[in-house]
Amino acid sequence: MTLNKPTLFILFFLSFSYLCKAQSVPGTWEIGVAVGGAGYIGDLNQNNLVQISGFNAGAFVKRNFTSYLGLRLNYNYGQIEANDANSSNQQFLDRNLKFKTALNEGSALLDFNFFDYQITGGNRRFTPYLFAGVGFVNFKPTAKYDGTTYRLDRLATEKRENPYPTTVLTIPYGGGLRYNYKDTWSIFSEIGYRTAFTDYLDDVSGVYPENPEIVGTSPNQINLSNPSLVPGIGAAGTQRGDFRKRDTYLFVSIGISFTFVSSKCYSF
Repeated sequence: MTLNKPTLFILFFLSFSYLCKAQSVPGTWEIGVAVGGAGYIGDLNQNNLVQISGFNAGAFVKRNFTSYLGLRLNYNYGQIEANDANSSNQQFLDRNLKFKTALNEGSALLDFNFFDYQITGGNRRFTPYLFAGVGFVNFKPTAKYDGTTYRLDRLATEKRENPYPTTVLTIPYGGGLRYNYKDTWSIFSEIGYRTAFTDYLDDVSGVYPENPEIVGTSPNQINLSNPSLVPGIGAAGTQRGDFRKRDTYLFVSIGISFTFVSSKCYSF
């Protein structure tokens, strides 16, 4: 059978279209934003791993290498706080410390999807995923007394030789679930913990100083090193915090992302 030119053209066009579709790849680049809660585990909250005390908001840009693996550059801003006065532990109530700090975090995260997640036609429109990476966090612990906010990292609230750094390495890790709900748009929810290479997110780590840090004017002076009103607490050299060397913070987020779809197709 001899094929005429119009038939050949139609077959060529169909073959070319199929080839382009077959060579289409899942979105290569992705951007997204997220908001949610922030929490902290440390000297003022030693046991509650999911206690939320503030908020967080963030954005990311991501390179998807395959439908299973991607690398994202992430920025998060968060606020965390804790107050011994709200504790059910009598020892904490007697100690009477508190803090609030803002967190500015930048990180590189490796994402691993459990399912074949392709917004252009994978096996699943949703997938659970895990992530881990490395980053840095800047923090500035504060405490507010009588209407005045004090930067605790600038004061000698503990016995130590040098001021502690307020920008440190952090190790993020966690997991979540993402769902492709429409075309190139996806929604996701995740929880991530961060191990900070410091024990001073809350300005509490070591022992009480010999010379207490007194602020304010009489009769409203406050001992920031030891605001406790219980006699016997705060003796110089006695333990102020727990014995763990690193604090942890967490972000619980929901977000939305947009994927830029690219296609590999031959040019003529």
